[in-house]
Amino acid sequence: MQLLGSECQDMDIALSEIMGLTFAQYLADFASTKGVQTGNISKIAQNPDQSKHLETATFKLFGFDLDLVNLRAEEYAESSRIPTEVSFGTPLQDALRRDLTINALFYNVHTRKVEDFTEKGLDDLKNGIVRTPLPPKETFLDDPLRVLRCIRFASRYGFDIVPEIADAAKDLVVQEALVTKVARERVGTEFYKMITGRNPLRSIELIHEFNLYHAIFSVLPPDSKDLLSHTPEYITSSLAASSILSLLLGRETAQTSDIPALHPLLLSATKADPSCISRLYLGATLTPSRGITYKDKKQKDQPVVELLIRESVKLGTQNHYLDGVPLLFVASEMIKQPSLDKFSHPSKRVALGKMLREKAVHNPHTGSHWSSSFLFSLVQELVPLYNVRERSLDVQGVTQIMKLYNAFADCVEKLGLADTGDAKYLLTGREVQQALEVPKAGPWIGEALNKVFDWQLDHPEGTKDECIEWLKQLRDSGKLKITDNKSEPPAKKIRMK
Repeated sequence: MQLLGSECQDMDIALSEIMGLTFAQYLADFASTKGVQTGNISKIAQNPDQSKHLETATFKLFGFDLDLVNLRAEEYAESSRIPTEVSFGTPLQDALRRDLTINALFYNVHTRKVEDFTEKGLDDLKNGIVRTPLPPKETFLDDPLRVLRCIRFASRYGFDIVPEIADAAKDLVVQEALVTKVARERVGTEFYKMITGRNPLRSIELIHEFNLYHAIFSVLPPDSKDLLSHTPEYITSSLAASSILSLLLGRETAQTSDIPALHPLLLSATKADPSCISRLYLGATLTPSRGITYKDKKQKDQPVVELLIRESVKLGTQNHYLDGVPLLFVASEMIKQPSLDKFSHPSKRVALGKMLREKAVHNPHTGSHWSSSFLFSLVQELVPLYNVRERSLDVQGVTQIMKLYNAFADCVEKLGLADTGDAKYLLTGREVQQALEVPKAGPWIGEALNKVFDWQLDHPEGTKDECIEWLKQLRDSGKLKITDNKSEPPAKKIRMK
């Protein structure tokens, strides 16, 4: 990171004659004598079956996350890629076991110089090349996760990947090892770093180029596969959706002069919420599973997108991936073809406002914002118009669909509805109850509040007093039925003999 001029909050420290945990304890004790506080020391144990060959110690010092591990040398049996012996090694032996030449550079704390034992790392860093120190297949079978790390670093820095890596990544033995030897949490962490990085699209392109999509996004519990409503037909729709998303976000320039500019309002959530873009890319990547369901333990249909996020990449609820991304697909079905003709009754302002407040479309508790829901819906509608092989769009078809979405956003803006999703009711439930002189609240309160919000949508300048007067008229006309629980006769009890 020092050579790239970038800041870094974590350090990997390689030790030549002592184990990481022992050194960490010595270092923490020494720091305490100088009045320096350190974080708790944690140990990550070896797990060769999951390609974790060394014990690692971790803790915080001066705000940095430190990983301490000894230099390693390994010996393998002919029939296995799991080392039969891991011992202290030389810097060269350790460097050759690293994932990439650019990650095999050492900084000698004694000489304060960068040391390149592979004799390729500095040149590769200078020339923007991703290369493995040893033959790629050997490196990947040592730890198959390195396939994804090659993709991530190439995308992060805009580096080129040598052809040998691509060939090894496509090897079925390597792909099977990625599925069977690597914990899904580690796979998910790498993909998370891709979609939150500088160039998510490049990562997704490489995943498809290396035929790795199934190894990442099709790993499900064995008992769930037979419960799917159907299987994905075209995984290339993942690349199509991601490419279109990147284009709409302004990260790709191809054909941007041939299609209409996207209404700025549809990009508002991507600018206000840092996690929004990664959520959209995750959804785009999972487009092949759109509309597929599975049976849960209660035999209810659930979206397989949720199952993939939870089990295949184990991303969880951070950035609202698990609870927010499945809703993007639900919202896209509700939104598609948003012609303003659909929102003419009873009043355009009321109809538009109610759509913007649909829970699947706009819900802060799941990270959903109506603008990102509409953006994702647009992406999904444009997928059939994208030619993956030629990387081209049907400009005429795209223009027609984008006009619908831009017209919708323009109408929302002109009617002042952009913040409707977060708007509060003009009256509270207690105020409604008091205004209508009902001694006890009941289920009718919910219906009354919905009517209140419809009224305030239709009367943006209306006051509380005017709303209360309207509500009373609604009650008097019988259009709002109020049930006083106290006036209801008690339920009869039947004794069983």
